[in-house]
Amino acid sequence: MLTNHFYHEIIRKTIVSFGTLFNNIEVQHKDRSGKTVSVVKVPISYGPQQKFLARVTQGRDYQGDSTVGTTLTLPRMSFEVMGMNYDSTRKVSTMQSFKSVNKNTKKMVKSFMPVPYNINMSLSILAKLNEDAIQILEQILPYFQPAFNLTIDLVDVIGEKRDMPITLEGIQMEDNYEDDFLQRRALVYTLSFKTYLFGPINNSSDGLIEKVQADYFTGTENRKTATRQQRYTAVPIAVKDYTQDDAARTNEVIQPNVTSFEVNNATPFSTKTYIQIDDEKMLIRGISGNRITVRRGEFGSDIVAHDINIPINSINAQDDAKVVERVIEFGDDFGFGEQVTDFASDGTIYSETQGRDSDL
Repeated sequence: MLTNHFYHEIIRKTIVSFGTLFNNIEVQHKDRSGKTVSVVKVPISYGPQQKFLARVTQGRDYQGDSTVGTTLTLPRMSFEVMGMNYDSTRKVSTMQSFKSVNKNTKKMVKSFMPVPYNINMSLSILAKLNEDAIQILEQILPYFQPAFNLTIDLVDVIGEKRDMPITLEGIQMEDNYEDDFLQRRALVYTLSFKTYLFGPINNSSDGLIEKVQADYFTGTENRKTATRQQRYTAVPIAVKDYTQDDAARTNEVIQPNVTSFEVNNATPFSTKTYIQIDDEKMLIRGISGNRITVRRGEFGSDIVAHDINIPINSINAQDDAKVVERVIEFGDDFGFGEQVTDFASDGTIYSETQGRDSDL
């Protein structure tokens, strides 16, 4: 057996998404004055066109037989899967993988890159009047030049969404009167729908990247004599309060245009740090006694009024730890704390194996 059971419903989602594209097409009939006299929403269902043509024919031949159901009304559309084939032009390394977070378990998972397959779809237009078929075609063709991108949630558990190109490869038209004048005509065109198939999603023992560090050198012709000038470090930081530390309280009503206000105790705060009042984040720019001066609406938060005696929560190292520990709410944004360190040729280099600076 290849692996344990898995089913992402990708093929099903692909078929449903394809049909949904065409479920809002209408045919309008007008009188000689140009006034609309009828509007018909064109039904669409899954199945081969031969099935629906047979239904039309049976309904016509047995109109006097009450045991036969009513004939299908035209115009209508149908679609079906015509086949699948591997697309080598979109192939990537079979061993290449990516990591994500399982939305249900909040744990790190690993998946290999998706397998590229093309799913060929056929969309059939059945109409009694050529005018009806042309109306339907004109509501479809302008969107395909020759491709139309459709976003599909392929693997819901990891939030994997991709833009799938639907490519119009050709149009086949039929206008048959081989039987009699009541013979329905069918206009057919074929779309090729390219999609991806994912394999099983496995748990990963690897963690998230929690720190990025880059050293800048000059004179790199000789690594042993190169001079290290600068180090850039970036670590994830919280952009909202998670610990609800209730460090202080507002001592006055804070209007949206206010940038300085009194708090009951400014001791827990320091400049160049962030606080959160209700859902608004602020950067502390100055402290004088129990009055703090802030820059409002940080991290894209809305600037709103705040009442008196509202908790003021610090966004500090304890909140940053929640990001590193990956216990933040799924989908929350986080920022990056950046630090630049200047060096005067110290003759050392960072050792990845030792995890520290060491002599060459």
